[in-house]
Amino acid sequence: MDPIDDAALMAAAEAARGFAHAPYSRFTVGAALLAADGTVVPGCNVENASYGATICAERTAVVSAVAGGRRRFLAVAVAGPAGIALGPCGLCRQVLSEFSPDGSLRVVTRDAAGAIRATTIGQLLPAAFSATDLENPRQS
Repeated sequence: MDPIDDAALMAAAEAARGFAHAPYSRFTVGAALLAADGTVVPGCNVENASYGATICAERTAVVSAVAGGRRRFLAVAVAGPAGIALGPCGLCRQVLSEFSPDGSLRVVTRDAAGAIRATTIGQLLPAAFSATDLENPRQS
């Protein structure tokens, strides 16, 4: 059993949301990444006037975790504004799948009514591009 439940992980994501830097969209997002060692690593979206330089909350959490020496994760929670069903974007799904080759990483979100929902990264991104694809280059 995970050392933290979905509601507690979502609360950590909501707390991280308070640190978001979103002066352009005003769409704040927080994430909480549960590492295999039990550490919860927060992340928030950080916007930039050069929109391509913006980073999502989930990727902020992953980058912070990796910088702290963590590479095994059990779950991630994503919290956005109330009343909006929000899940990881496609780019975040790809990054999260890098650290869950078997697709088992638990992804915790809320629906528009605020109810907590859980799935896996494998369900959100089936047939993700992976290291295996790099080992078998196709020739034309």
